[in-house]
Amino acid sequence: MNSALKGMLVATVALATVGCARDGFYHDRNLDYAEAEETAPLVLPEARNPARYRDAMPVPEVSGARPAADGVVDAPLPQALSPGRARERGYVERREIGADAWLVVGAEPASVWPELERFVQGRGLDVVARDPSRGVLETAQARLSVRQGLRRGDSELHCERGGVADAGCLRALERHFQSLSASASAASLTAQRPEVQDRARFERRGGDWQVILPYDVDRLWAELSYQLEADFAVEGRRELRERDPGTHSFLVGYLTREAREQGLLGSLASLEFGAEPEPVRLTLEARGPEETVLRVEGVGEAGALPEEDQRALLERVAGLLR
Repeated sequence: MNSALKGMLVATVALATVGCARDGFYHDRNLDYAEAEETAPLVLPEARNPARYRDAMPVPEVSGARPAADGVVDAPLPQALSPGRARERGYVERREIGADAWLVVGAEPASVWPELERFVQGRGLDVVARDPSRGVLETAQARLSVRQGLRRGDSELHCERGGVADAGCLRALERHFQSLSASASAASLTAQRPEVQDRARFERRGGDWQVILPYDVDRLWAELSYQLEADFAVEGRRELRERDPGTHSFLVGYLTREAREQGLLGSLASLEFGAEPEPVRLTLEARGPEETVLRVEGVGEAGALPEEDQRALLERVAGLLR
């Protein structure tokens, strides 16, 4: 076939496929998008129950802007996925600080409450008082309660006798919810969609960054202790070295941006990474009953942590609560 015939054949095929773009085998959706028209927004009845309706695809609020440079404000650093985000919903974990202990369940309180009632009923406990709005079940044997956890979509379960955590009751609760999460009925625990909340507020004081978290300091220390143990376990990058519940602090090893860059340049020349994580102390300070300040501080010869590293480290730690 000569070149002229080949050219005519290609042109014919091209015209044929263009003609079939709307109704033929090769439907071009770009035409649909270009001709799409907006419809009126959905209006729900005034008598509806607002608690039953939520945004299908909620957009998270920005927790804080990075410092402006030449009038330009940068967006916050993207949050790395914490190990906890990869877990299946419905998980059951224990938290402790001192003599206090409680459970964390990967489900909303609205889903956990009915299961707590079934737990009480199944064990024949005598209910003295019941307050669903506060998530409290008073029985003759113990006081059981459920409330919103620190991380979105989590609940905290407490069981106390005489104001002290009841270890036997907590073990029974743990077995109950573990068996539930392993069964098909676990879907009932995860039906509630967590609401989006702006939980971390970043502040810059002088040359230092800090983050304000709306939680009780003991609850926050216990949760971060668990999350840091899992996330700060990368040797030579970020490491959890010490934790002190008495001072609500953690000692971590953190590889600064400058150290990472120097280590990369050195490795190209010597094929060895010489950069070492610097010791940094994370300290929680109670500002009120439900508000805690998280600060970072360089330790030893390293001196003060650069502002950029302070912010990056605080964003990572605060991100463990999402």
